[in-house]
Amino acid sequence: MAESSAPPVVALDDMVCFNLHAAFRAVTAVYRPLLEPLGLSYPQYLVLAMLWQHGDQPVGDLVTGLQSDYGTITPLVKRMEKQGLVVRTRNPDDERSVIVSLTPAGDALRAHAPGVYQVITETFGFTPERADAALEVLRAISARAGSAS
Repeated sequence: MAESSAPPVVALDDMVCFNLHAAFRAVTAVYRPLLEPLGLSYPQYLVLAMLWQHGDQPVGDLVTGLQSDYGTITPLVKRMEKQGLVVRTRNPDDERSVIVSLTPAGDALRAHAPGVYQVITETFGFTPERADAALEVLRAISARAGSAS
């Protein structure tokens, strides 16, 4: 029997990118039951987290900060506005720009954030050292991907 000339295939479990994908799905699966009682999806939670941290934001800054795109963020913010979590207003200095601000209801959800993050860190065994190591690797991946595009 002749040997195959096909290149060796990397096993799925040994692929870093597959494991990143699997980890993302695992993280969002853990977030889901924590956020559903609050009426939030994971992407909505990320928008709120950015607004809690930085205050009012132009949609463009949300797009950049969340490493997303307008086609994702704009409808997401519109849904959040219908839920009463944020308001959108035209920037008085630039009519083309829309500013997203928290409503009192959106700001009130901030009280849940520490408990949500505590469950995440406990679930995944993130000691401060493990969290720092994971952040270092993940930030490096994002940075390299950003510089390659």
